[in-house]
Amino acid sequence: MCLPTHLTEVKDAIRYSPMRTYKYQIREHPQNKRLGNLLDDLCDVHNHFLKLENRYYRRYGKYAGRFRLQPHLTKLLQRTKKHWAWIPRDTLDAVIIRLHVAWERFFNTPGTGKPKFKRKGRYRSAKFQTGYKLQDGRVRLSFKSWDESSQHLKFDKRWFSFHHHRDWHGTVRYIQILRDSVGTFWLYVVTDDTSKEVLPATGESVGADNVIQGMDLVYSQTKSGMKDAFLTLNTGEKIQSPQFLKQSLNELRNLNKAVSRKVKGSNTWWRAVRQLARLYRKVNNQRKDFHWKLADTLCKRFDTIVLETLNLEGMKRLWGRKVSDLAFYQFVEILKYKCQKHKRLLKQVGQWTTTSKPCSNCGHKNENLTLSDRQWTCPRCGSHHDRDVNAAINILRAAWGPVVETM
Repeated sequence: MCLPTHLTEVKDAIRYSPMRTYKYQIREHPQNKRLGNLLDDLCDVHNHFLKLENRYYRRYGKYAGRFRLQPHLTKLLQRTKKHWAWIPRDTLDAVIIRLHVAWERFFNTPGTGKPKFKRKGRYRSAKFQTGYKLQDGRVRLSFKSWDESSQHLKFDKRWFSFHHHRDWHGTVRYIQILRDSVGTFWLYVVTDDTSKEVLPATGESVGADNVIQGMDLVYSQTKSGMKDAFLTLNTGEKIQSPQFLKQSLNELRNLNKAVSRKVKGSNTWWRAVRQLARLYRKVNNQRKDFHWKLADTLCKRFDTIVLETLNLEGMKRLWGRKVSDLAFYQFVEILKYKCQKHKRLLKQVGQWTTTSKPCSNCGHKNENLTLSDRQWTCPRCGSHHDRDVNAAINILRAAWGPVVETM
């Protein structure tokens, strides 16, 4: 499946440079323990250099940066940290570069915290720019091992099989190995493919209003059987949200109870933790599948798609789990990617644009409109409106105003 991932480096590669990422599951095998050992050693590298960066920050009020830490790494590999030498050097450098980017973000982006130490098992990914080979559903990684006969490190090449369900296009720039919370290993192949799948023009435009604006009413009406729409289009269509997290709440509660009843750290505790993580992964995959299919449908039907900018962080503080279950930010990111791929135009109107109160027929602003009013009649022209459809029409009209953000 070709998609932008939650990994920072892969996501930044997709957003800021012409690259495409392909994701494959590495098959279960006892040899995968070597990948786990690799990630655990990279966790030690991360924590060691983060400790150095914190000490430098306390003394000088700034970070040392990759160009000071990489020569220091070379000395460590020759002296006190010889056991790190079995890891490819570019993979070790990628850890330092990741720390460098995190400290840059801390100093340059307001509200961003300092990088944190990681426990073993929490360090998720390793990047390989060299020392690998891809061939027939297998990836060969080059490790280093100690040879007793020659008393030197030598390359130890190991093959790992993965589910090669589709081919990638373009030249491979680098690969990444990811371990998720369930313990499954994934292979990310990043290529320089810039091809576009241009869809035929339809000449249609659409404005879409999101259900989150009326969230407090949705809560009160859900008990009476109302299904809330994920998106309301200006055509009058209402796309329902499956709410996968809500569907799995009972099972999640039972699994959380099972985890709390186990002795922490025991084999049965780890088994229960993995069952819980597996269910969360299933919910996430279901939601993401719904978002991808919806974005693909919108791109096939419309040339221009207009959405409203929402303050999702503020809405999470008010309505919590409901907003997280809808995952509107994730949908917008996927829609951006799809529009870029199919050469569609995506616009977002400003957050403070009034869309619900103005009449889409005559422009009269209904100041007395409240969130509980889902249907209303314009006192000036007598037009009867569905609140969400009226807002979607106004969003589409506002798309060409001065408060629009073009993606």
